[in-house]
Amino acid sequence: MNRLTFFIIIAMVAGIAFGLWAYDNFEAYFGAGTKPQLLDGLKVVTDMFLRLIKMIIAPLVFTTLVAGIAHMEDAGQVGRVGVKTIFWFICASLASISIGLVMVHVLQPGVGLGLPLPQAGQAAEAAGAVDMGKFTIGEFITHVIPTSIIDAMAKNEILQIVVFSLFVGTAVASLDDRAPELIKVVDQGAKIMLKVTSYVMLTAPIAIFAALARALADHGYGIVGTYAAFVGGFYLSLGILWGVLLVAGFLFVGYRILILIGLIREPVLLAFSTASSEAAYPKTLELLQRFGISRRVASFVLPLGYSFNLDGSMMYCSFATIFIAQAYGIQMSVAQQVTMLLLLMVTSKGMAGVPRASLVVIAATLAYFNLPEEGLLLILAVDFLLDMGRSATNVVGNSVASAVVARWEGERVDKAPAPAA
Repeated sequence: MNRLTFFIIIAMVAGIAFGLWAYDNFEAYFGAGTKPQLLDGLKVVTDMFLRLIKMIIAPLVFTTLVAGIAHMEDAGQVGRVGVKTIFWFICASLASISIGLVMVHVLQPGVGLGLPLPQAGQAAEAAGAVDMGKFTIGEFITHVIPTSIIDAMAKNEILQIVVFSLFVGTAVASLDDRAPELIKVVDQGAKIMLKVTSYVMLTAPIAIFAALARALADHGYGIVGTYAAFVGGFYLSLGILWGVLLVAGFLFVGYRILILIGLIREPVLLAFSTASSEAAYPKTLELLQRFGISRRVASFVLPLGYSFNLDGSMMYCSFATIFIAQAYGIQMSVAQQVTMLLLLMVTSKGMAGVPRASLVVIAATLAYFNLPEEGLLLILAVDFLLDMGRSATNVVGNSVASAVVARWEGERVDKAPAPAA
């Protein structure tokens, strides 16, 4: 367990304890009417964290997407392997996000919480966000095209940033000389933004303490049940996603898909315990080759999957976004949810290696649909517990993808002898 993880756990425990104590006893010790002052003070801390998250969205999405697409020329060199891999990633992404959307509606973990919208003005803005008269297909299509990338970044218009990044990345990759200097600058920019993100996440324990303490001090013991329903519902959804991945793998690889899952148990446990799928990458690559997947396929599919096939993280983004809308009593139309699915399909790509990347994607999604940004604090309080599950799921999803693509390439992974213990 690293130091940041340790402090996050301490912050969670301390936030719960202080929040419950304040709910029952704060005004008894400090006088009647003092609890709102406490809530305001905690809100300052959480607002600062939210502003830090918003600060990094635009440059982080731009640099990571451009860098990822600019390097996609390697997929063109591999040819058919790249096409098959991307096809599988798209199918897996659609399945992951769709399962999250369906399960959050079935379980409804946020319904009944009835959180008030932060401000009256924001209430009207959120209400307008779900007005289908305002949200037409024509307006959506024209809105995704930026008139100015500077304006889009200033307003954190995530989809416009993505569109511009797609054009830039594709243009760079198509140049004869591949613009090595520009790629180097973008790569360095992405590394810098990843480092800035890691600095921002160092403040996560403080924000988690403030978010938990404020929620419990304000709403009391009732919100504990909401958190339990949210965490439990998400892990149930992950279990369903695992089942879908195993069934899909079985259709192409046969019974040996179960052997693969048993073989990668060590990197899966490593990803779960460290809440980082990247930490499991070296061991996963080694075990995939031991399973019978050629190095040519494994060394291509796995790293690409870490950028474009984070199944657990994608499902979490849709599950958590609708949970936040439920908590504030906001109804999102079917058309908006389909749009959100397509938006997450793109914005979740190229975020590999970003600490708490899902929080950044969710923050951008909330802003796009004018959902209350304070909703991010609801999931921030328990994000570490959920990050463990989705990191392990990312490892499983990319391992299954590698086996399926290897089978499509004619490698007999479905007939290979079982690896030695």
